[in-house]
Amino acid sequence: METITQPQNKKSLYKDFVAITKARLSISVVVSTLAGYLLGFNDEQPFKWSVLFLLIVGGYCMVGASNVFNQIIEKDLDTLMDRTKNRPLPSGSMSKQFAFILGTILTILGLIILYNVNPKTAMFGAISIFMYVSLYTPLKTVTPLSVFVGAFPGAIPFMLGWVAATGHFGIEAGTLFIIQFFWQFPHFWAIGWFLYDDYKKAGFFMLPTGKKDKKTALQTVLYTIWMIIASVIPAFGFTGKLFLSKIATVVVVLLGLWMLFYAFKLHKEMDAKAARKLMIVSVSYISLLQIVYVLDKFLR
Repeated sequence: METITQPQNKKSLYKDFVAITKARLSISVVVSTLAGYLLGFNDEQPFKWSVLFLLIVGGYCMVGASNVFNQIIEKDLDTLMDRTKNRPLPSGSMSKQFAFILGTILTILGLIILYNVNPKTAMFGAISIFMYVSLYTPLKTVTPLSVFVGAFPGAIPFMLGWVAATGHFGIEAGTLFIIQFFWQFPHFWAIGWFLYDDYKKAGFFMLPTGKKDKKTALQTVLYTIWMIIASVIPAFGFTGKLFLSKIATVVVVLLGLWMLFYAFKLHKEMDAKAARKLMIVSVSYISLLQIVYVLDKFLR
C-alpha cells in the first residue's frame, strides 16, 4: 500500500504545489475570470474589492483542484510522456493519497469561497471541475471529441466573472462563454499537433481526425473563423449590456485576422513549428481580446 508521502521541505512543497496545480495555467484562467468580472459590474452591481479577492483565491482553488485530480487520474500516462514525466506524481515526489487530500481541500475551499461570491458562481465552478475531471480527462484516451467536451469547462472562466459580478447568467455571460468556447479548438489542436508524438505515447486523441492531416488543419482554420465571428457579436447590439465600440471591433477583427493568418500557415506548412506558433499566437489573442474588451468598457 502506497504511503502518504509529501515533499520534504518548504521549498519542495512549494515547487510541487506549483507543478501539480499547474500554477501558470491556473493564474491565466483566474485572469480570464477577472476580465469577465470587470466587464460585468455596473451601477446596480458595483465593483467590490472583496469579490475580486474571493474570485482570485476561489478561482485558483477550483482550477488547481481540477489539475490535481487530472494528474492523479493520468499518473501512469504522464510517466510515458517527456513533457509530464517529471511531474510530482510520476516522479514520486508526491503520493496519490497526498495529492487526493490536496485536491479535495482545494475543491471544498474553492466551492465555499465562490459560494460567498454568489451561489451561481459556485455552481458553475462545480460544473467546470466535474466536466474537466469526470468527462474530459478520461475521454482523452478514447476519442478526439474530448477536446469538444473539454471546451465547455475551458470556456466557463470568462463568463464566470460576469456571473460573479451580476449574480445572473444571461446573453452577456453566454456571449463570453461562446467566444472562449470557439477559441479552445484552434488553441488545443495546435498543441495536439506539435505534441503529437508525445501524446501518442500515452494514447491521447487530441486532433479531430486523429492525424496531422489537411482535414485537421482545415478545421483549425474554420474554428478560428467562428471564433472571430463570435468575438465581434457584441458590436451589433444583440448582447444586452455587453457592447463593443466600432474602434474596439476593428482591433478585435485585426487580432482575429492575425491568428487566422497563422491558422492558414499551419494549413499550408503542416509542421510542428507552424503549430507551435499558432499556439503562442492563440494565447496572445485571448489575452489581448480580453484587455480590449475591458479597456473599451472604461474608455468609451
